[in-house]
Amino acid sequence: MLSALVYLQYHTIKNRTTVRLRRLKQPKYLFGAIVGGLYFYFYFFRYLFGVGSGRRPAPFGADAGDVLLYQGIGAAVFFLLVLLGWLLPRERAALAFSEAEVAFLFPAPISRRGLIHYKLLRSQLAILFTTFFLVLISNRLGGKVWIHAAGWWLILSTLNLHLLGASFVRTMLLDRGITNGQRRLAILVLLAGVAAALLWWFRQAFPNFDPALIKRPEDLKEYGKALLGSGPLPWLLYPFRIVVRPYFSVGGTALLSALAPALILLGLHYLWVVRCNVAFEEASVEASKKLAEKIAAARAGNWQAQGKSLKVKKAPFALRPAGPAPIAFLWKNLISAGQAFSVRFWIVLGILVVCVALSIGQTSSRSGLAPVVGIIAATFIVWSLLLGPQFLRQDFRQDLAVSDVLKTYPLPGWQVALGELLAPAAVMAGIQWLLILLALTLLLQFPLPGLGRGGILAVGVSAAMMLPVLDLITLQIPNAAALLFPAWSQAGKDAAHGIEATGQRLIFMLGQLLVFLVALVPAAIAGAAVFFLTQFVVGVTLAIPLASVAATVVLGGEAALGIMVLGRAFDRFIQD
Repeated sequence: MLSALVYLQYHTIKNRTTVRLRRLKQPKYLFGAIVGGLYFYFYFFRYLFGVGSGRRPAPFGADAGDVLLYQGIGAAVFFLLVLLGWLLPRERAALAFSEAEVAFLFPAPISRRGLIHYKLLRSQLAILFTTFFLVLISNRLGGKVWIHAAGWWLILSTLNLHLLGASFVRTMLLDRGITNGQRRLAILVLLAGVAAALLWWFRQAFPNFDPALIKRPEDLKEYGKALLGSGPLPWLLYPFRIVVRPYFSVGGTALLSALAPALILLGLHYLWVVRCNVAFEEASVEASKKLAEKIAAARAGNWQAQGKSLKVKKAPFALRPAGPAPIAFLWKNLISAGQAFSVRFWIVLGILVVCVALSIGQTSSRSGLAPVVGIIAATFIVWSLLLGPQFLRQDFRQDLAVSDVLKTYPLPGWQVALGELLAPAAVMAGIQWLLILLALTLLLQFPLPGLGRGGILAVGVSAAMMLPVLDLITLQIPNAAALLFPAWSQAGKDAAHGIEATGQRLIFMLGQLLVFLVALVPAAIAGAAVFFLTQFVVGVTLAIPLASVAATVVLGGEAALGIMVLGRAFDRFIQD
């Protein structure tokens, strides 16, 4: 039976690889594979064996103290993952099988232990694949590839076994009448008891934290070393340090000394899992049904509804029987985006942002934290223009799957185009205004040198004025690509996966950035002209918003022209 399962998995992987290689005959996949391959080479693979990277940095710092600090941080993260694995889940133990595997394996003469072994072996494929990509990412920081690979494999394998064993224990507790609430209460009480017992130790051993003394990143690092190296934390995190220590080894000798206890702990987890006699078949059948529903939803292009129960969502606002047609699209797409996008939600969130910013400003008067957070918020605003359209897809990219319904609307194409863009533009503008509010609240308390409070306020008002129009322009570019090149913008069951899909996305992102920069040129010229003409008359503080008004007018004209072009592209799309 095991040889038959190995045969099945071998040919599944072989056929999937063959299909991907054959479709490289199509130019859209071939160009995508070339670009994706170049991206992975220059960003990951050339660092894998130190090729083209010059002098390799010292792994995890230059001294043993840095290594111990990173070990402590990794152990703390591992502890949190394990704790959440005991607290949050509520379902019975279920091994993830496909419907075909359920129909083939469950009636077969295979013991529960055999099914567990089969799933553990299959999980190793995913663990090895994840380890490979994590090594590509982490090796850029320095160190040796084989040490990183061994460390990631041990961490992921131990975590996988522990979570599976925890699910078995959770099922046994449910069979004995102990509910999820009682289990969570017992864990929290145990944690509270341990915390209370060690409270005195904490107070005696932990170093005091004074934000005024943290003036450099090195100061924060030294405090972290003192925190994780004293008191009870080293002892409490010791089992988790055993798991993460091989990854942070700085040489072959250190890795060998760290592997023995980590492998022993991994073996104990394995014995724990395979010796649990827990009935998981019924829950596995239910889990396979949910998995099949997710796959069917993804193949139908409705990826947002994967595995979700159908519920009536609250409308963001009341839609009137008569009014502008684009508002109806805004109403519909905001419902699709989620219940969080309501006016009351944004007002409450804005008040919370102001309160947090004021609190940061009052507690960091000497540490310089407030200006840093303000500058980071301003940086996120710039990134939102580039990344926002990639995540907010409640527009043509979502609705082209139901284009047969769209073409029945008695509306000109430009109204449909405007309506489709309003929802993601409104969400992006709301997020950006919150970031502007955060940055202004912080930077007005601690003005930047050479700008002053007036200049900061003028820049904030100007950004709030221009960003909604910029959002419309940035959203028009990927929507135009979806209408003009639908074969390159596939979704649902026809969507490409793998390195060729990554290359296609990179091509689109580079094209989007280039078009966006070209669209900024006329607005930049108009804004610069108004600024230089008015700064001598009204001063720099008033010249900034006046220049932004001129730039906004030009951008608005470009956005209107783009919507008309997008509407014509939609009309041609539904006629084909």
